[in-house]
Amino acid sequence: MIGITLPLLILFISLGFWQWGRAEFKKRLGEEFSVSAPRIVTLDSASSIELPRFTRVEVTGRWDGSRQFLLDNRTRDGRAGYEVLTPLQLADGRWLLVNRGWVPFKGYRDRLPDVRLMPSEADMKVSGRLDELPTAGLARGLAPPAVSGIWPRVTAYPQIAELARSLEVNQTILESRVLLLDASAPNGYRRDWKPYARGPEQNWSYAIQWWSFAVLLLVLFVIMNLKKRDGE
Repeated sequence: MIGITLPLLILFISLGFWQWGRAEFKKRLGEEFSVSAPRIVTLDSASSIELPRFTRVEVTGRWDGSRQFLLDNRTRDGRAGYEVLTPLQLADGRWLLVNRGWVPFKGYRDRLPDVRLMPSEADMKVSGRLDELPTAGLARGLAPPAVSGIWPRVTAYPQIAELARSLEVNQTILESRVLLLDASAPNGYRRDWKPYARGPEQNWSYAIQWWSFAVLLLVLFVIMNLKKRDGE
């Protein structure tokens, strides 16, 4: 009996601590997201990686609406959809991928949403928050973008090197962070940005559930052993 109970007890307690750690991580992300909201800085020649995550920045560049990516497996209010990544070429030749927001999935994989962006020869000021590319919890969710074919190109949880290859640009001139386009900026879609998909409350709840399982298992173990002694 103890050979089964002890490993399960350790597992339930460990899972509880893991979920609690996830909740604390999300809490810190939320605090960083709120702190960086009021201030806005000009990116200029600085690299996006030199600034804290979620920093609000303003950049000047030209959209390349002919080559865009659709980030798959993105949901809003329980609906499936895509987030639109559009390249912006900065004055010094670097490229910055701008997340222009969420568009719904139309129900057919061969009918992608129309995310065309009118080309412009003029430089434009674009503002938003710096963020990391989304990462998959499971490796099976990975889907790098195609390196040839039509645009936009669907991808799920790509790495910056894969995006650079698809765009046919040197990785050194493609910023490793993306820009979450401000909600008030033009040329965007749904942009109710959050630092996480689900808040820390969910993870705290999961942690308590796992620890409750551990307590229940321990109680059952004690009861079973007491009954066994009484039977003897």
